[in-house]
Amino acid sequence: MPKVLIADDLSPAAVDIFKNRGIETDIKVGLSKDELIAIVDQYDGLAVRSACKPDADVIAAATNLKVIGRAGIGVDNIDIKAATAKGVVVMNTPFGNAVTTAEHAIAMMFAAARQVPAADAGTQAGKWPKKNFVGVELSYKTLGLIGSGNIGSRVAERAKGLLMKVVAYDPFLTEERAIELGVEKVDLDTLLARADVITLHTPLTDQTRNILSREALEKTKKGVIIVNCARGGLVDEAAVKDLLESEHIYAAAFDVFAEEPAKQNALFGTKNFVATPHLGASTVEAQENVALQVAEQMSDYLLSGAVTNALNMPSVTADEAPRLKPFIELAEKLGAFAGQVSDHGFEEVVIEYEGEVAELNRKPITAAALAGLMRASRGDVNMVSAPAILAESGVKLSETKTEESPVYDSLIRIKVKVPKTANSDESGWRSIAGTVSAGRPRVVEIKGMPLEGDFSPIALYVNNIDKPGFIGALGAMLGEAGINIATFHLGRQDAGGEAIALIGIDSEPPVAMTEKLDALPHVRYAKVLHF
Repeated sequence: MPKVLIADDLSPAAVDIFKNRGIETDIKVGLSKDELIAIVDQYDGLAVRSACKPDADVIAAATNLKVIGRAGIGVDNIDIKAATAKGVVVMNTPFGNAVTTAEHAIAMMFAAARQVPAADAGTQAGKWPKKNFVGVELSYKTLGLIGSGNIGSRVAERAKGLLMKVVAYDPFLTEERAIELGVEKVDLDTLLARADVITLHTPLTDQTRNILSREALEKTKKGVIIVNCARGGLVDEAAVKDLLESEHIYAAAFDVFAEEPAKQNALFGTKNFVATPHLGASTVEAQENVALQVAEQMSDYLLSGAVTNALNMPSVTADEAPRLKPFIELAEKLGAFAGQVSDHGFEEVVIEYEGEVAELNRKPITAAALAGLMRASRGDVNMVSAPAILAESGVKLSETKTEESPVYDSLIRIKVKVPKTANSDESGWRSIAGTVSAGRPRVVEIKGMPLEGDFSPIALYVNNIDKPGFIGALGAMLGEAGINIATFHLGRQDAGGEAIALIGIDSEPPVAMTEKLDALPHVRYAKVLHF
């Protein structure tokens, strides 16, 4: 039975989801880092909000952990790189609080435009400061949207309801999507020059950090309003303070800060500055929604392998998971075969999909193939970490798909380009293909030669010149070594040409025997494989 640690406050209804699906749960909120490290190895899943911080040290201690679920959108508190390297899936819930955060951004726009907090404070102090607060309208103004994803698009919809014109800067926004949203796609400098209000809805990355720098803010229209309900660190806070004081910026409203909790900040006390303590997702509905969503997602993954809203692994729906499972197993074994016969590494990887498998969700299948491929040389590699490790290595990866397969309903072929050595074939490529038959993975082609065989736990692969007596000699050699043959599969190009043998064996052959086999004059290559 999978076991989940709930390390931050979650709705009781979320806890019930885990329990009703047969997952054991422990609720331990407010653990110190050392306390978390001491127990995290007991769990398959870790459910958090923002208080618990699974950093590299925690993840290193989490020897059984399979998934971290963040009830919310921001994952700044999770070391995703460490989790990926460890093979831990990191999920968030990007849709559960999108409406709430968008509404808060609109509320902050109004609060800044009409100076609501200061007016409230003066009124409740008995001053009736009516003449001190002459605000600005939002209708018919231009809203500049930095980031038009899940939350930004909802802000755009609401701004249009206020009769605002919306311009958007987002490198991932297509022209078709911009038309659908009713916004104008622009570059950042154009947005800065035209916007009366600028609101940010982008994650904090190396590309977005300080996107509203002092230089950028100085390019804005005089009287602009700046709203940040996304992430601290996107805006130069000191520059905002200076430009508020010089009245270049009319007002600013921040829900997030570079350092949180923000008990002190240069902006505090500045005229026309509005602050809230990271309330973007703080509504009853959002807190409930994200908790329920993360519980469902984590349960799906632990019980069926379905992956939803993961930040470091391709998504797999609950419907797809059982259909993909045999192809994922096949791809991993083909990758393991290719990796084990690529003794000197590889420079390029090509994965070919033919037939029905070409129309499936191929990303998790490719991830499994890469995990098998790299495990021979990199050790603890898995579906989560493999794509990132390959990308960092600089090895080129390409995929092709063909709707029809000449012989099989579905076929996967993995080709790896190996450095030229005495043991490499002339093309410098290793090629292995397989299919799924009766739900089980099968090898059907090696080096372009047809061969139908099983993936035995231990197998002897031999590439030889087709000469009479070779099979008898090989059988005798295995017999002398006390190795029992479980399966024996052969393939060749032409009589007297190149041939291959894949022999399933019941035990590990002694090194002396494999060296003797490899030294035979008509053996080009011999290798013991493990699956």
